[in-house]
Amino acid sequence: MTDLRETCADRGAAPFRGIAGEIDLIGPSKARDLLAGIGWLSQQPGEFQDQVFRRATSVKYRAGEVIYRLGDPLGGIYGFVSGGVVASVAPPQATPQLMHVLTPGSWTGEGSFLSRQPRRVGLQAAIDTTAIYLPLEQMDQMAGRDPMATRRFTQILMMNLDLVLNAFYDLQDPDEHRRIARALRRVTALEQVPIPLAQAALGMLSSTSRKTVNAALKRFTEAGWVKSAYRSIVVIDLKGLTRFAEGGRD
Repeated sequence: MTDLRETCADRGAAPFRGIAGEIDLIGPSKARDLLAGIGWLSQQPGEFQDQVFRRATSVKYRAGEVIYRLGDPLGGIYGFVSGGVVASVAPPQATPQLMHVLTPGSWTGEGSFLSRQPRRVGLQAAIDTTAIYLPLEQMDQMAGRDPMATRRFTQILMMNLDLVLNAFYDLQDPDEHRRIARALRRVTALEQVPIPLAQAALGMLSSTSRKTVNAALKRFTEAGWVKSAYRSIVVIDLKGLTRFAEGGRD
């Protein structure tokens, strides 16, 4: 995963339309299947989903590319289809710190639509990432035609607020291994999908040391809940990991 302290050139998003190689595996139909099946959009009625997919644009980011920075101008929302994105926050003049990792099925960017203020979070692709992007003007048009659309977009905010509240609650657990399990659960929407998390970053999300993370991952691997590789973790048994995170035995 890219170090949050590094300055990364913002090269923007490259649209993909039938590009040869791995991108063909995440075409429009695959994107729709995934985003209509998990996360915020899956909870919306079919007609609203149709509007989003009809108005959205497919975008692709390479590892390390900045999607937007804290304080950037207003923009629309992103729904992530593959890859992983680092979300970082910071007070003015401070170094951005890791807050969350967005994985397939996650949505973000709703703040500009709701507040008409600049971006409050920074996003950077940790690995090659594909998404759909619904521009702000398209969101405005949808809201102008259907008053319920604003309420539906607000649900993204509430789901992301739930993540923040859950993170605060999780960090109160005195058991360090359970805190690590809870952090993994927060960033996992699908089993068998690599999460771009180095051990140091997982330590930040769980307020634990790298040594403790290493010991916990060894324990979780032996229990059959996860497998790890260089700078990535795959949850293979979310139910088992969740039972442990909530106080069960391994």
